[in-house]
Amino acid sequence: MNAAQAATGENVEVTPAVGTAPSPQKCHSKVFPYEDFYQAELTKKHKDKSYRFFNSINRLAKEFPKAHTNSEKERVTVWCSNDYLGMSKNKEVLKSMHNVLDKYGAGAGGTRNIAGHNAHTLELEATLADLHSKEAVLVFSSCYVANDATLSTLGSKLPNCVIISDQLNHASMIQGIRQSSARKIVFKHNDLVDLENKLKSLPIEVPKIIAFESVYSMCGSIAPIEKICDLADKYGVITFLDEVHAVGMYGPRGAGVAEHLDFKAHANGRPENTVMSRVDIITGTLGKAYGCVGGYIAGSGKFVDMIRSLAPGFIFTTSLLPAVMAGANTAIQYQKTTFTDRAAQQLNTRYVKAKLAEHDIPVVPNPSHIVPVLLGDAAMAKIASDMLLERFDIYVQAINYPTVPVGEERLRVTPTPGHGPELAENLVNALETVRY
Repeated sequence: MNAAQAATGENVEVTPAVGTAPSPQKCHSKVFPYEDFYQAELTKKHKDKSYRFFNSINRLAKEFPKAHTNSEKERVTVWCSNDYLGMSKNKEVLKSMHNVLDKYGAGAGGTRNIAGHNAHTLELEATLADLHSKEAVLVFSSCYVANDATLSTLGSKLPNCVIISDQLNHASMIQGIRQSSARKIVFKHNDLVDLENKLKSLPIEVPKIIAFESVYSMCGSIAPIEKICDLADKYGVITFLDEVHAVGMYGPRGAGVAEHLDFKAHANGRPENTVMSRVDIITGTLGKAYGCVGGYIAGSGKFVDMIRSLAPGFIFTTSLLPAVMAGANTAIQYQKTTFTDRAAQQLNTRYVKAKLAEHDIPVVPNPSHIVPVLLGDAAMAKIASDMLLERFDIYVQAINYPTVPVGEERLRVTPTPGHGPELAENLVNALETVRY
């Protein structure tokens, strides 16, 4: 076809180039039945009641914690958002995002390796490094990507590395460890005796990583960070701490549980010789308590530079949008100096837990802001979630396998500063009705 023919759209028969196979005209009977396979997998999910249905929930910034469903006239109260402090509707956050959006536009321009990084990236990473009192920070598109990319890269590059992983670690950490091809050893959840026994069995000269979380999001338990650091020091191990569900929520400046353990020292600006300073690698998110999106790693300058230089999950992923980074930076700065939201959230959580206890509604006991209402059956959890939405205009998503083990299905309730006593009473009364 010549240029003139292409321009006029003239239909011209084209002879295939030598070595080019013609397109098949008929399907052969032995071709793998792809669609049947997809359906069989879905049927399994429906059969064991773990198939996930998604509701239309459109959270309203000016009516937090309310949302509308498919109809903009309908209102439901959202009780399961990870926007723990309501920062997604914070006026200062929205203002900074609007300003950057108007000036720099919507897009990021590509990966940082192609498009470069901008002032918003550098400001955000400097803010996060200061938050965790670490030398350097690297921002990712999400903390799933941050955990996956970091553990897979670190585990694959450290010679003969062994990663000792808590039994309840998040899927992103499990995936990163798997991708690393490093040897993996799982220790019982928060079990220091089991952890030490595992460490004893390994040669001191072998590179080792203890991977664990501060707040475990589905049960609300909190890791014994200081004692894990003691074991790490004793056996020559580096620590990888996921603070995703704790950043913004704990500590005098919102750096997480590790900061909270030395509350007075950090409040007085003395981050040296603290639990947080002993943790080698900290990961966190911008998408929960800070109300935006994105993830990050914090650690030594050489460690962060190595991950930046080697991790495919960073190198080949489009950067966060300038407006998002500006909003996240504003949210972090705001929570560094504002304790009001965290205090209100904790008070509302205590109130909800107390009311659930009064009504003998089973909750997985924990000291954190997570309220897991245990139902123990996937079908029951789905029915309860549907009834809460349809009859009481309350949205709480059912949590089932593989997020939690079979038989431990639950409704995961997360109070915010906006969930006061009146809304809490409505929730508890509704739960008491739907569980029978």
